[in-house]
Amino acid sequence: MFFAATVAALLGPATPVAPVPVPAPPAGPPPPTLVETLLHMAFPMVAYFAVIPLVYYFFRRTWRELDVEALEHQRATLARGELDRRPLVLFVLTAAILTLQYYYDRDFYVGHVRPFLREVELDPSKLPFGLGEHVSLKKYGELYGLAWWTFTRVVGYTVIPFGVWKILFPKDSLLDLGLRTKGLLSHAWIYLLCLGVVIPAVFAVASQPDFGDYYPFYKKCPRSWMDLIVWEGMYILQFFGLEMFFRGFWLNTLRRSMGSTAIFAMIVPYCMIHYGKPYFEACGAVVAGIALGSLSMRTKSIYSGFFVHVTVAVLMDTLAISAQGGLPTDLYPPADAPAPKVQVVSQ
Repeated sequence: MFFAATVAALLGPATPVAPVPVPAPPAGPPPPTLVETLLHMAFPMVAYFAVIPLVYYFFRRTWRELDVEALEHQRATLARGELDRRPLVLFVLTAAILTLQYYYDRDFYVGHVRPFLREVELDPSKLPFGLGEHVSLKKYGELYGLAWWTFTRVVGYTVIPFGVWKILFPKDSLLDLGLRTKGLLSHAWIYLLCLGVVIPAVFAVASQPDFGDYYPFYKKCPRSWMDLIVWEGMYILQFFGLEMFFRGFWLNTLRRSMGSTAIFAMIVPYCMIHYGKPYFEACGAVVAGIALGSLSMRTKSIYSGFFVHVTVAVLMDTLAISAQGGLPTDLYPPADAPAPKVQVVSQ
């Protein structure tokens, strides 16, 4: 019977089918042409040929010094009949941290943190010292999510790697992982030189149509100065953790093991964490990673690179907010509208 029904369906007269209405295309600019897409794809790749030689010329002596130091360390390690465990620990730890952040950042917040905040909102006594009275998912829900994102980045980039490293290599000083401030002022000119290069690039990137759609991460920044200042404070804290991890922990733990190769290995995960951001920014992370990594190796400090990173990030947010209508005018967010009174009508 099934076979007969199948044959009848294939050979029998077709039943008229009502046409499915096709929705009208959304209003907006037309999609880019093939030529425009190819030019957009190729521009950063062509720019590499112009920028990378300049980075090489500026840092080539630093790279050579790192390679000489690494070669001497490797010879001494082999002569003692030992194995350098630092690359093994660094790469496995990096893979574990980035994987946990990718899979359990938003999911953990949605599944556990946000429901707890909802309970606190309904019963403020669940938090001590009256803090529960100030919890409002309606007003600050987006900011809470970004606060959790900041927390996971700071802990993942600093507490976990630095703590594990100190346990496994107790003789290593954590301050030597790029946290010393000695010589910071003497390298200030490099910071200013980097800004002179990257700030024009920021203004060029800000003209891209996807820039304003992506920045700032916290879309309610224009609502009040409090929103803007709290978000930028969290954003800057996240950048400090990022610099501690990629330019401090990563490079200085591999300094003697891999030399300048550590810089070029670092830019791979550093570029990949930019996936999902505007295309030009993800491509620019390659050059920025090499430049900031080389700068960190040269100065033995993360602070110059951190200041460059923060300046660029805050400028990008400011340009995006200005393009979307301007900076906030109110100091605090508007108060919640009072709940409507329920009038009881007696029967």
